[in-house]
Parts: sequence; structure tokens; C-alpha cells
Amino acid sequence: MNNPGLIFRWRSWAPYLLSILRVIAAFLFMQPGTAKLFAFPAAILPNGGTVPIASLLGLAGILEAVGGLFLLVGLFTRPVAFLLSGEMAVAYFMGHAPRGFWPILNHGELAIFFAFLWLYLSAAGPGPWSIDARRHPDSARSN
Repeated sequence: MNNPGLIFRWRSWAPYLLSILRVIAAFLFMQPGTAKLFAFPAAILPNGGTVPIASLLGLAGILEAVGGLFLLVGLFTRPVAFLLSGEMAVAYFMGHAPRGFWPILNHGELAIFFAFLWLYLSAAGPGPWSIDARRHPDSARSN
């Protein structure tokens, strides 16, 4: 495995893998939002319904569904990712941290993971496979 050509070729895939990571993560992130707002793909609330739009969970659902869609297609990736990173930090500290220190016990692992993933994307950009990259080729490039 000492072939420098192989290593170079693998590293050249980094921007494309960034795009794939963004798309897959955004798809997963949208699902709690659509479940809160539309009970799709399934209802997740105890009563089987949807959340009131004018509530904290309604706002979270809108941010997750709409923000997730923007990240999925790579539109306004940096500001949307930064906003969603903050949403996930608030979700962790309001909803999970009061239940205990360890994320595995307070069920906050995904909130922490998404907070840092979106923070990373706000700095790294969307990757080459995005609407942002087509609109502004220089600003979408990751380093």
C-alpha cells in the first residue's frame, strides 16, 4: 500500500465525499422535521399527530425540514449549516443535557453529532455537487 498514485487518487475524492456526506446527512436530518410537521414518514409524537407550527417543536420541525432540504441540494449551505448547528446546540442543552451528563444516557448523541457536522459544513462548504457550487464556484470549494 505504498503506491503514492493510489493515495493521491483517494485524496482527490475528498471534495466529492464531502458532497455525499452533506446529502446523506441532510436526508437523515430532514426526517425528524417532516415527522414533526407532517407525521411523515411516520408519526413520532406520543399522540400520533403533528406539532403545532407556533411552538418550539414546530419551529424545530420547520428548521429541520426546510433547512435540511436546503442542505440536501446544497443551497445557501454555509449560513444554513451555521443556523442548524445552533439549533442542534440549543436542542441538546434544552432537551437532553437536563436529563444527565452522558449523551448516551440523555439520548443527545445525534444532537451533538449534527451540531458539529453542520458547524463543519458551515466552514468547509457544500462540496462540488451542489447548487452553491454551480452558482459560485469559488465559494463552494472546500480546502
